[in-house]
Formats: sequence, structure tokens, C-alpha cells
Amino acid sequence: MRLLIMTIIFVMIAEVLIYVPSISRYRKNYLEEQIARAHIAVLALADMPDGMVNKNLEEQLLFHANAYGIVLRTPNRHVMAMKGGMPPKIDLVVDLRKGGLLIWVADAFETLRQKGNRVLRVIDDSPKIPGVLVEVIIDERPMRREMYGFSGRILQLSILISLMTAFLVYLTLQWLMVRPMRQITTSMMAFRDDPEDESRTISSSNRTDEIGIAQRELNVMQQEVRTALRQKTRLATLGAAVAKINHDLRNTLATAVLVSDRLANIDDPEVKKVTPRLYNAIDKAVHLCSDTLNYVADGIPKLERTRFPLARLIDEVGLLYTGPESGEAALAGSAVFEWCNDVSSDVDVVADYRQLFRAVQNLGQNARQAGATRVRVTAAPASDRIEIEIADNGPGLTPRAKEQLFQPFAGSARQGGTGLGLVIVRDILRAHGGNIALVRSDDDGTVFRFDLPKSKDG
Repeated sequence: MRLLIMTIIFVMIAEVLIYVPSISRYRKNYLEEQIARAHIAVLALADMPDGMVNKNLEEQLLFHANAYGIVLRTPNRHVMAMKGGMPPKIDLVVDLRKGGLLIWVADAFETLRQKGNRVLRVIDDSPKIPGVLVEVIIDERPMRREMYGFSGRILQLSILISLMTAFLVYLTLQWLMVRPMRQITTSMMAFRDDPEDESRTISSSNRTDEIGIAQRELNVMQQEVRTALRQKTRLATLGAAVAKINHDLRNTLATAVLVSDRLANIDDPEVKKVTPRLYNAIDKAVHLCSDTLNYVADGIPKLERTRFPLARLIDEVGLLYTGPESGEAALAGSAVFEWCNDVSSDVDVVADYRQLFRAVQNLGQNARQAGATRVRVTAAPASDRIEIEIADNGPGLTPRAKEQLFQPFAGSARQGGTGLGLVIVRDILRAHGGNIALVRSDDDGTVFRFDLPKSKDG
């Protein structure tokens, strides 16, 4: 209904713009016709001999010309016909030889605005004979009455045209735009209620305009979302099963660890040779189960923020790899691992200590397992952020690992890894309002940079 009303309003505005010059042209044509009739009337008098002019005929000619008086000016003589001998007082002189569109429009509306009658003296060149000037004295009221009649006809025609145009535009828009858009919104609402129902997919359109593109894109999006939902449902079911299996498997591996500890106390040289590798394999299996369970169970990390020196946290992470109880490295007989903390003691952060510890530990563990012998941690406070870099001297990431860096179960750089370490780190940092990015990774090592919001008080 609003569309119908707006269409009527716009058509009426267009009709008004057409009416304004039309009414001025109508007035000018009316006066030109008066000049033409006056010229014809006075010609009958001009051909009579002098002194032979019949007053009764003159009155009849002026009556049919609707004029008080007519003056015909030629280069040789003037011919004049007056009703009653003397013309009435002239209220306005209208020279049709002068003026333009704006003046004619203003004069037309001035005529329509008048309440009483005015006597006009209209001057124009003869429409048929060059060099002849015609003057006619007439009343304005008949012309104004004709102009009102013309305006009424224009108004009636405008209303009819606006109603017909609005109705046709309304039907056209309903067919071409409103109905397809209603189908799109209905399909979106139905799809929201049950995304997995195939019958709620909108039909693809052959239209080449924006609505056709929207229909086709919505069709593709619904199919892709439905496929993704089904895949996520299957993955969720699979994840629940894997989590249950991992839980049982970790309990089994715990028993294996106890047995391996008993084997480590046996003095048999062959047993001592095999035990570190057995312990290492079991430890990796435990880490694999733990990472998978943590990723499935954690979701968005819940933070308990406190303020603490960043250097202290970095030192505590380093003790895991350089202290006397660094476990895996010692059992594997690996080279000494160097952990360099270059973070200033005055750099404080407001974060969840346990979660941030876990993030830095994962990065250090990745570097250690990739073959690095040294990790260096630096921090650079900016205006509103604290940028932390963790650089190692390992062999760098493979091209495949770079492409799938933050994809769970796909981005691992080593055989047997889950690819969850960096994913967990990214989730932790995003929960803090930060992020992580790979700066470089080549033969000289790998550098990761992550940032944290700076504490408000410094």
C-alpha cells in the first residue's frame, strides 16, 4: 500500500511539473487567438470606403471578437473599431512580442490569482500579414474562466493517469521484486527453523539481475551450510567417541608408564637400552591423548585474570626444559636445551596465568620436538599492546605445515603430532583479546609473534 501511495504522489508531482508550463502556454495561445479574431474582424471594416462604416456591423464584429476595441496599425494607415466610442480604463498591457517562459508562467498564475475582472490591452504582430500590428482590448474574466476549465481537465487527467500508473507499477513491482523478495525471506526463515530439511532450499533462479543473483547465492549458501552442519554433526559424534576412547587409552597408558618405571630399575643392559625409547613413545602417546581431550573439552577458555611480571612466567616455562626434572629430554639422551629469557622484569601483563603458561609451554614444546636446541623469548611493549616473540634455531616448518598452520589435526610439523598445539595457543590468545602470527620460518629457525592487550595502568 505504501508503494501504491508513493507512486501516486510521484506521478502527481510529475503532472504538476508538466502543468506549470502548460497553463502558461494555454494563456498565451488564448491571447494569440484573440489577436487573430480581432485581425479578421477589423479587416472587414478596413475594406469599406471612408465614411461608409456601418456602426451596427462594427458592434457585431466587436461582439463576436469579444473585444471592446480593436486597432490595426499598418505602415500606411490605422484602422480602429471601438464599442460605444470610448474604450474602458486599461488595467494591464500585455505585449506578446516580449517575455519568456518564466514571465509567461508568472503572468499565468497572476491571472489565476485574480478575484475580479481586469481590462487587458493585448498587442501582437499579425499572424498572417508581416509588418501589421494588432491591438485588442478585452476582459480578463473569460480567459481566467477558460484557464480554470483547462486546469480542471488537467487535474482529472492527472488523477486518472496517476492511478493507472500506480496500479501498473504496483503490479509490476509485486511480480518482479516484492514476490521474489518475499520468497527469499520465507526461505531464509524456513531454513533457520530446520536447516537440514532439503525441501526448505530455495529454487535457483535464471534471472540476471540482483534478485536472481541473491536467489542463486542463497541456494548455494543453504546447500553449503547444510553440508557443513551435517559434517559438523558427524565430527561432533566422532569427537565424542574419540574423547571417550582417549580417556580409556590414557588410563591404559598410565599403567604402561608404571610398568616402564619398573623396567628402568632392572640392571639388564638390553632393558636399559630399550627403556628410554619405550618411555618416550608412551609419553608422546599420553601427550597426544591429553591434547585431544583438552581441545575437545575446553571450548573457549575461561579466564581468571591477574597482574604478574611476564619474565617470571617465561622463567617458569623454561624450567620445564632446562631443569633437572626435564624428563623427556633426559631420558632421550638429547643435547642440552637452552631457554633464553630476554624479557625485562618491569613488563607486567594482566592475563590468566595458567592459560598463558600453557600457551608459551606449547610453543616451547613444539620447538623442542622439532629439533631446536635454543629458544629465545623477547617482549616489546607498544602503545596499547605487548608484542612477544618466541624464536628458535630449529629446522623450520615444512611448506605443508605453513599452509595448515592453525588447522586442528592437520597442521603438525612432525610425524605423530596432532596439530593442536598452535590451535590451542591461538584460542587462548584470542580469549585474551590478542592473536598469534608466524613471522618467519626457514633454515635459521622459526619465529612466532603474539600480542596481548596492555594493562590499563601501564
